[in-house]
Amino acid sequence: MNGADTAWIITATALVLFMTLPGLALFYGGLVRSRNVLSVFMHCYAIACLMSVLWFLLGYSIAFGPGEGGLWGGLGKALLAGVDADSLAGTLPEILFFAFQMTFAIITPALIVGAYVERAGFGFVLLFSALWMLIVYAPVVHWIWGGGMLADGGIFGETGVRDFAGGIVVHETAGIAALLLAMFLGPRRNTTTPPHNPGYVMIGAAMLWVGWFGFNGGSQLAADGGAAMAITVTHLSAATASLTWALWERIKFGKASLVGLVTGTIAGLASITPASGFVGPVEALIIGAVAGVLCQEAVHLFRVKLKIDDSLDVFAVHGVGGIFGTIMIAVFGAGTWAAQLGGLAVVGIWTVVATVVLIKLVGLVTPLRVSRDIETEGLDLAVHGERAYDAAS
Repeated sequence: MNGADTAWIITATALVLFMTLPGLALFYGGLVRSRNVLSVFMHCYAIACLMSVLWFLLGYSIAFGPGEGGLWGGLGKALLAGVDADSLAGTLPEILFFAFQMTFAIITPALIVGAYVERAGFGFVLLFSALWMLIVYAPVVHWIWGGGMLADGGIFGETGVRDFAGGIVVHETAGIAALLLAMFLGPRRNTTTPPHNPGYVMIGAAMLWVGWFGFNGGSQLAADGGAAMAITVTHLSAATASLTWALWERIKFGKASLVGLVTGTIAGLASITPASGFVGPVEALIIGAVAGVLCQEAVHLFRVKLKIDDSLDVFAVHGVGGIFGTIMIAVFGAGTWAAQLGGLAVVGIWTVVATVVLIKLVGLVTPLRVSRDIETEGLDLAVHGERAYDAAS
């Protein structure tokens, strides 16, 4: 065990959990109507709790167990069998590696929340998220990070898929699932109401930005120059994408908005995530500059042209950003074109097929969408019996 590595990954674990609670909750919560903000908080918080338990029970073993045939890790490490305080994963206590990866298993299904806010039933959210994490997310982790079929020596040869911190594993899978859910659910009854609290959005985005240092820097799994470089390129990409998003807004609409500026931050963070361990500052600047415009145009395409109500633009920002960053690894020569494009295709196909099946199956157990009356009243009061704001107090 290396003490410095251990101390850093303990810190990174806290930072990644901080991304979901409270960062993502505030970012998403500020974007919805005031009558639905608590339901967004509830979804993010409940998913964090449920994924933690499921990662302990089965998820970690599926992702990082020894497995067979490169498809999944098996159940040999279910309930952390054979893992104690003295077990090592590289230079880290394995229990710490478990905890760090658990925070990724929390935020990935939580990202999908942005696609179905204001209209998805709470029971559906929990059951779908649980099955999706175990059937889609955990196996994909094994394929790429757990020595499975897409890793070095797998189906793409000696040089496998390069995905440093989750462009494919986190952002592509969550983005595709979000898009499919939005299509199955159909649009909200009211899609024109502006974000009820842009201040929440900015605070949440700022928390995500800080937490992302743990997300990308922690993925080095060591306290060294590689972690420092990952943090630096992450910051530069986020800053550049924020500026290019705001500039493109100004050119197109005459005004640069706060919500647009901070959405650009998230686009830059998602885009640099897969490449953050393989590129330098100049490449990060390029990735961020393109991401701010590319993801904004993706928002326009899906929201305006295709009229898909992916409510908080999960696919356009996270999905498109993660896919773009994964491709840029090949552009800059840090990975092979065959592995990068092939990995995107394999994971994309599996995510589509498995997500559609899960939506259909879960829909047989609990309704996907709340009733028209509940949607009109707002999920906060109708589903959870609470209001975020009491006008009389």
